[in-house]
Amino acid sequence: MNIYVGNLSYEVSEEDLRSAFESFGKIESVKIIKDRFSGQSKGFGFVEMPSAEEGQAAISGMNGKEMKGRTLNVNEARPKPEGGGQGFGKGPRSGGGRSGGRRY
Repeated sequence: MNIYVGNLSYEVSEEDLRSAFESFGKIESVKIIKDRFSGQSKGFGFVEMPSAEEGQAAISGMNGKEMKGRTLNVNEARPKPEGGGQGFGKGPRSGGGRSGGRRY
């Protein structure tokens, strides 16, 4: 089960998260999401647990708990959208309304 952990203090490390969630069961991975340029935490991360039962116990036990001065927001992570979405510069026509110059 993939668990979203939000409202993290910038001082929380992946090891801090691992030790907080270990009391609920086996941890497969821990990842704090960081800004690609500055390396600063974005204030959220993910904890992966192999057992759904242990994952639910972790969500119940950790949601609303305080860690390094911040109240955690913990719930089941939503799956990533397929294909990465239609961001800037993607899709068949990502222009400013011009049709390419040719008129029919």
